Amino acid sequence: MTKIRIGVIGCGSIARHRHLPEYAAQAQTEITAVCDVSEERANEIAALYGAAAYTNYSDLLNSGKVDAVSVCTPNYLHAPISIDALKAGLHVLCEKPMATSREDAEAMIKAAKESGKKLMIAHNQRFAPSHQKAKKMIESGELGKVYSFRTAFGHPGPEAWSVDGKDSWFFRKEEAFIGAMGDLGVHKSDLLRYLLGEEFTEAGAFVQTSAKTFADVDDNAVCVLKTASGTLGTLTASWSYTGKEDNSTILYCEHGIIRLEDDPIHSMIVQYANGEIVKYELGKIQSNEDGGQVSTGVIDHFAECILEDKEPLVTGEEGKKSLEVILAALKSSETKQIVAIEQGVTA
Repeated sequence: MTKIRIGVIGCGSIARHRHLPEYAAQAQTEITAVCDVSEERANEIAALYGAAAYTNYSDLLNSGKVDAVSVCTPNYLHAPISIDALKAGLHVLCEKPMATSREDAEAMIKAAKESGKKLMIAHNQRFAPSHQKAKKMIESGELGKVYSFRTAFGHPGPEAWSVDGKDSWFFRKEEAFIGAMGDLGVHKSDLLRYLLGEEFTEAGAFVQTSAKTFADVDDNAVCVLKTASGTLGTLTASWSYTGKEDNSTILYCEHGIIRLEDDPIHSMIVQYANGEIVKYELGKIQSNEDGGQVSTGVIDHFAECILEDKEPLVTGEEGKKSLEVILAALKSSETKQIVAIEQGVTA
């Protein structure tokens, strides 16, 4: 295979702003088919990229026109479409959260193993230059043990970005399952697992709807998380940050502090315990804000894994573990108790 034939299922904003343009810019991929329940939307995107248009994803999967698909649908469809695609012998890049339950996530992983095809979850935060540099610094031991952390991901909400505005599926529980925690929080649980190199064992959380009175999913969540080694910190996800998007992470270490995406110019700032400060300009992180959108690295990595038969950085197993943290936080909020997470599986 010299060029991967790609099908994109779901032609909303995440497909339009991330998947489609990045596939089009990738020399080793070709967009050959697109699908959306809106025929008008499917035809519009198909015309733009010279692809075949479908309104039924099964027809796309069985068309013989694609080698791999991006699943960019509402959350509740992630698992069934991904499983069907894998069973059809296609590689799958699935948007986050990978599924709406542990059982569905496990079924996706099983389908990938049985098919021998790649299953990758589109957690793009691992690919940000600042986050990759921070991981190397932590692994080197230069800053010693990580004692604590705080991470936040918040913006005004999907209505400012979704093609359907306030009518978006993001705000309907039967389609989204979860709100800001699934949209933004799961990105941060995945990032923290990646940076810290260990699993979370306990979660406590408040998850509620504060700003989006028209929605029946959460728009504000604050979680306290603990790792196996005892590292403590907070994770915040919100659709109520009306001033400026916050996508920052701060790691409080034995010999200094790492500030990630906390400064408009310097994407990584290291404040050493001896008073030395080192600032890095590594490029902006992916953002919904004007001027913030850059290549996520996700599409390039997905294509590379297919062509070179490599394991994706964010496998189905990795996606499931990050989802488990969010499921535990939801359970904690509902029960008003600290919830144990054992080896990435809620007890």
